[in-house]
Amino acid sequence: MSNMGVMSTCFCVRSFVHLLRPGVQKMGYFQMHTASRCAAKNHYEVLVLGGGSGGITMSARMKRKVGAENVAVVEPNEKHYYQPMWTLVGAGAKQLATSGRPTASVIPSGVKWIKSSVTELDPDKNCIHLADDKKISYKYLIIALGLQLHYEKIKGLPEGFNYPKIGSNYSVHTVEKTWKALQDFKEGNAIFTFPNTPVKCGGAPQKIMYLSEAYLRKTGKRSKANIIFNTSLGSIFTVQKYADRLLEIIKARNIVVNYKCNLIEVRADKQEAVFENLDTPGVTEVYQYEMLHVTPPMGPPDVLMNSPVSDAAGWLDLDKETLQHKKYPNVFGIGDCTNLPTSKTAAAIAAQSAVLDKTISSVMKSQLPTKKYDGYTSCPIVTDYNRVILAEFDYNSQPLETFPIDQSKERLLMYYMKADLMPFLYWNGLLKGYWGGPAPIRNLMHLGFK
Repeated sequence: MSNMGVMSTCFCVRSFVHLLRPGVQKMGYFQMHTASRCAAKNHYEVLVLGGGSGGITMSARMKRKVGAENVAVVEPNEKHYYQPMWTLVGAGAKQLATSGRPTASVIPSGVKWIKSSVTELDPDKNCIHLADDKKISYKYLIIALGLQLHYEKIKGLPEGFNYPKIGSNYSVHTVEKTWKALQDFKEGNAIFTFPNTPVKCGGAPQKIMYLSEAYLRKTGKRSKANIIFNTSLGSIFTVQKYADRLLEIIKARNIVVNYKCNLIEVRADKQEAVFENLDTPGVTEVYQYEMLHVTPPMGPPDVLMNSPVSDAAGWLDLDKETLQHKKYPNVFGIGDCTNLPTSKTAAAIAAQSAVLDKTISSVMKSQLPTKKYDGYTSCPIVTDYNRVILAEFDYNSQPLETFPIDQSKERLLMYYMKADLMPFLYWNGLLKGYWGGPAPIRNLMHLGFK
């Protein structure tokens, strides 16, 4: 925090949130709360928590709205990663180095980077507390803190990653271990897991399974491999259209799927994985593995747990259409840390950013937000080294496809979109606040019809 200069002592000035206006209380849309502000030196008009996809995107959009000098981003990490690429990194199709850039390079120019962690949220006083005991106040707060990986909730992890044969595409520290385990595969079980928690990119746990199966085919090892997908879910995918096609692929490639099967322990020294049957709690089964890909349990960041802005489960409690907080009218959220009932993907963040931009504009003008988020998200399901099923859907798990073709089919074009176009669009469109999802393209392709 030395780059912030001398920070003055935080003091409180009682006032009412400026967003309140006649008729609003009657509508139940805003709730009045007492506000306090810190000294102006530690105050920003828009404060963004998190320097991931959602945080950088919204800081770029807010810069154009209120000016760079009035926006700050709180983010402790020196490196920013395009995590969707890790599916291909784990399968040897991309290099890890190409997925990351210095955080300083993605913070919009002129926007203040507060290199620290948030330790407490105090929305009643319009303040946040940082790890170094400093306080920052805000007029508007955007929470984009992502989610937390919990490898430690699986007995034997994360220390088990010190052994070979085990990897995970969900962490920068373990994604290359997946590729090493795949290369070193000889014969036996190749097991892929899906935890009993919300996860980011719900298709990723099976994407690496399809790629691994393809790799073993190409290297002549497939006949010696048992490909097993042990998932805590009751179905292969939430959208029936894509689920039907994936089940066809699974059958054609002789892949075994075990539902309601949750990983609870890894005995890495013995190459054993222990799974609990969720339909009969307490009943476990031990699998020997030659390769194990772990998708860890996930949850909200610690700072959101039991905070005033979170729901009972610890997720940021938002209106699912406007992305405005249900209680605090000057607090907003985006991305994986929210309780929005849609898949947690970069594509969802893109669509959310366009809606949130409009919502904040309305609130700044003391108007009711009218732009609504329909839950759009996308999951490019990589099924081979040159094939992708482009799943796109809404809150109701109904297909919401961009192109006037059947996107449930495996296509070469969609693979190149996933591998090359989407990373370019991420760095040069989304993070700069110019890409708000494919809705305009979809409208054009479908002549305005959904």
